[in-house]
Amino acid sequence: MNAVWIDDTPEAGAPSNSLKIERETHKLEKRLCRQVGQAIVDYNMIEEGDKVMVCVSGGKDSYALLDILLKMKARAPIHFDIVAVNLDQKQPGFPEEVLPKYLSELGVDFHIENQDTYSIVKRVIPEGKTTCGLCSRLRRGILYRVADELGATKVALGHHRDDMLQTFFLNMFFGGKLKSMPPKLVSDDGKHIVIRPLAYVAEKDTVRWAQHREFPIIPCTLCGSQENLQRKQVGEMLREWDKKYPGRVENMFTALQNVVPSHLLDGTLHDFQGLKATGVADENGDKAFDTPAFDQLSQAPSALRIVQG
Repeated sequence: MNAVWIDDTPEAGAPSNSLKIERETHKLEKRLCRQVGQAIVDYNMIEEGDKVMVCVSGGKDSYALLDILLKMKARAPIHFDIVAVNLDQKQPGFPEEVLPKYLSELGVDFHIENQDTYSIVKRVIPEGKTTCGLCSRLRRGILYRVADELGATKVALGHHRDDMLQTFFLNMFFGGKLKSMPPKLVSDDGKHIVIRPLAYVAEKDTVRWAQHREFPIIPCTLCGSQENLQRKQVGEMLREWDKKYPGRVENMFTALQNVVPSHLLDGTLHDFQGLKATGVADENGDKAFDTPAFDQLSQAPSALRIVQG
């Protein structure tokens, strides 16, 4: 099954210069399909007979998610259905004709849910304050209801690798928790399975794919227009790290998949109080006097200044 979800066919020989752009685009498409397929397999995101509700906001990431899932559906070793859902929140100037036209031309089943959450957010949140929290809670509740009405078994969101890392640092810096966005979870009402098939995909690749596919991007005039949000600051920090220290972002994301509870401080995950010496050698035991072998460790704190300022 994995071999069908994940295409590892080697690239052909080097093309001529005139085909360089086409070659790079083909490589990008293969990488996106491979990474989405790997995430689906690793976390058992989509199963036989699933009806996957893909939440499409009009942004680059949700367009890319729908586009790649449709490609995966055509070659998947199982049968599943896709329905695209957009929540029209009645933001002023929202081009309500764009998504229905695009989705109709794409030939995918879709549903447009009309709910004026914009007025609620503007009425409740004082001017200048962050609207994202209330907006996301309202949106989540509506989308769960729509999932029930449509008979969807999975709800797919367009969060990618960079979103997950940003959330990790936001929780650490401002929430006092080691917590990120999981690739798969049960919703807070206990009724829905939420999946993030772009979990392994870098944002720069969704940007490139959106440009190649010429998606009709719809900017968010509510939260997308707010300046100096903490998420923006953390995102800029990660982009700066990615430029200065290639591979660091990939290492951090890999770290989210390699948690060692015995080497953190959470007593609910590891029994520190009951810990006793056994006299038996353990290769995973602590090497307390060894020097950590981390490259450029001393330079890391300086990159955090962007968050503080």
